[in-house]
Amino acid sequence: MEAPKIAVVGAGVIGLSTALCIVETCPSSSVTVLSDQFSPNTTSDVAAGMLIPHTYPGTPIHLQKQWFKETFTYLFAISNSTEASEAGIHLVSGWQVFKSTPKEELPFWSDVVLGFRPMSEAELQKFPQHRFGQAFTTLKCDCPPYLLWLEKRLKATGVQMYNRKVADLWELHREYDIVVNCTGIGAHQLVGDKKLFPVRGQVLQVHAPWVKNFIRDGDGLTYIYPGIHRVTLGGTREKESWSLSPDPGTTKDIFDRCCSLEASLQEAQDIKVKVGLRPSRQCVRLQREILSQGGVKLPVVHNYGHGAGGFSVHRGTAKEAARLVRECIGALQGSSSRAKL
Repeated sequence: MEAPKIAVVGAGVIGLSTALCIVETCPSSSVTVLSDQFSPNTTSDVAAGMLIPHTYPGTPIHLQKQWFKETFTYLFAISNSTEASEAGIHLVSGWQVFKSTPKEELPFWSDVVLGFRPMSEAELQKFPQHRFGQAFTTLKCDCPPYLLWLEKRLKATGVQMYNRKVADLWELHREYDIVVNCTGIGAHQLVGDKKLFPVRGQVLQVHAPWVKNFIRDGDGLTYIYPGIHRVTLGGTREKESWSLSPDPGTTKDIFDRCCSLEASLQEAQDIKVKVGLRPSRQCVRLQREILSQGGVKLPVVHNYGHGAGGFSVHRGTAKEAARLVRECIGALQGSSSRAKL
């Protein structure tokens, strides 16, 4: 069988990472990325890109931890390389604070991030409204530069990228041997996934170069995440809201909440507002499927539904999707050699 042709649909962090993992895992394949949106117009471009995992109720914890660990290890290596600045990846230390002690004082990811420990009384004095906190160092990904870095890596390996809206995965069956669906919230319509729903997120990006530490309220709703050039302030979690228009009342609410955690943000300049729809479901959809019409079969691998936690696990789920693609290639090669017999 000649080099299998693989189409990855979607060019957010999940699509680009999955395409890269396929190239690394199946070097003899021909990979193409198809998407109607590329950076800076993807949902991933709005993401804060902090590596603090979100928990998926429908996915075993050991699997979530593996995905996070693989992602952390991958980005940590980049952060220690000369490509760190271009890829937008850096280490950031800070605090996660709680108004009351959480049931789980040691989250499942505590031994993956660096230097995880309970906050001291002296540190907690900075947050008089809060009773308990955790201090640690994690990685922050500035999303637009990271997506461009991934695109550059893909182009260097010969991956083609085309601006194309795919209305039905089946339309690709004549051109490609395997299709990988990384369409995020687009999968709601593309494959009719009723378990997938949007969770609207509105964030602010401000100029406040004196803010060096992240601060995250334990409920995950209010956060201050310093990036290389701007500080991301958040946020919102609005289930089933499809609106991409910024809401001025929400902007004020986010700003006030963040100022209550870090008063110096009152002086922040040049506030930009961004909105994205997190593709949410009980668990990430990471599986193989065979579409068939009239005796013709098209193997599909799905990798979408990462919700608020996409950046924290993107590399881990991309590696798993690439492994599923390799299984599909093995099945295709097996059937073509049987056909020759």
